[in-house]
Amino acid sequence: MFRTLVNAFKNKDIRKKIFITIGLLLIYRLGCWLPVPGITTEWYSAQHDGDTFLGLLSAITGGALQNGAFLAIGISPYINSSIIVQLLTIAIPKLEEWSKQGDDGRKKLATVTRIMTLVLAVAQATGIVVSMAGSSGISTAIFGAKTPLWLIAAFVAVILIAGSMFTMWLGERITDYGIGNGISLLIFVGILSTAGQSIISVITRIPTEDTAIWELIGFLALVIGIFAFIVFIDGAERRIPIQYAKQIKGRKQYGGQSTNIPIKINAAGVLPIIFATAIITFPQLICSIFAPNSGFYAWWMKWLGAGTPIYFVLTGLLILFFSFFYAQIQFNPEDVARNIQQYGGFIPGIRPGRPTSEYLARISKRLTLFGAIFLAFIAIVPSVIFSIVLKDATLVNAFSATGLLIVVSVALEFDKQLESQLMMKQYKGFLK
Repeated sequence: MFRTLVNAFKNKDIRKKIFITIGLLLIYRLGCWLPVPGITTEWYSAQHDGDTFLGLLSAITGGALQNGAFLAIGISPYINSSIIVQLLTIAIPKLEEWSKQGDDGRKKLATVTRIMTLVLAVAQATGIVVSMAGSSGISTAIFGAKTPLWLIAAFVAVILIAGSMFTMWLGERITDYGIGNGISLLIFVGILSTAGQSIISVITRIPTEDTAIWELIGFLALVIGIFAFIVFIDGAERRIPIQYAKQIKGRKQYGGQSTNIPIKINAAGVLPIIFATAIITFPQLICSIFAPNSGFYAWWMKWLGAGTPIYFVLTGLLILFFSFFYAQIQFNPEDVARNIQQYGGFIPGIRPGRPTSEYLARISKRLTLFGAIFLAFIAIVPSVIFSIVLKDATLVNAFSATGLLIVVSVALEFDKQLESQLMMKQYKGFLK
């Protein structure tokens, strides 16, 4: 990867794209620290601790959500809207038709995603402002005591919505003019920023505490080991061999080639963990906003709150469910078998048609099961190990399980993007 970066900086065009990407990321990080007038930062910070859904969103935004900054909502509405639109393409025929129309269809789906992002940003900002207004989260110190509370709340909501749409715009500009997927890079930088802040806070305690250095070393050793395991699984795939029969048309011979269908073990990526975490923490989120003192909220936190045994069991089961659900959406064995048969291909030892479809479905289910077990392991075991080995809550919350997976996936994807850019430049030079 480092060799790829060195080669990329030697090329003028790629170097320009890298600098554009870095500049837009710096603008994003600046927005994560600009405070929103009218927000009590202490209230915001108290609401987003731990490995909950809000804690995950705070880590994704690089602490902006916890700081009550201009980009506090950040990219989360866009992520949710993208997932919703992707799922709706299966249920709504019109969206499914657009998804098969190439660039024009993708542009239409992108417009729908932006509109839904605005709707979700309005809903999320409204819920946050209502919660703040009911628990002294709105400050009138800057605007004056005579300013109506509802006017300050409306101002805060508009700023949060504008920040979310600006974050989406930054991500799209990185995708268009920079390198890699802009949205993924924003999440990547946010998670690394959160981890960096936690590590720096521990480093500052080393001169006064003897155990701080050993906790830091243990934390880094665990993170490196988990990173290596994630990289190993992320690149694992099952390659199904495909043989194409020879066809003679006129005086030319076609076919007779061998290829393969790669099926990744973890094809769903981090989405099942995000879905599972969102669902299991949704009642906790709603109660913390609208009924923080209710008996149901206290019961939920005692038995189903983050870190409880039932929470880990339900999270693992939901990850298994969403892994299989997402696999059914992404990989259709019947369509793949039909396409193989139409082009005169077959799997050695398997008859074309329905037997091929059943064979592909069986392999897909086995790989999905292994991938789901891997995701459940990553979502549960590292958090438990960190909480047992590390007594410092700052280090425990530095890297969530989802954050670890996102960081590795985005880094590998960025490396592939750089290699493809370099390959394109080499081909251009060859053609000239």
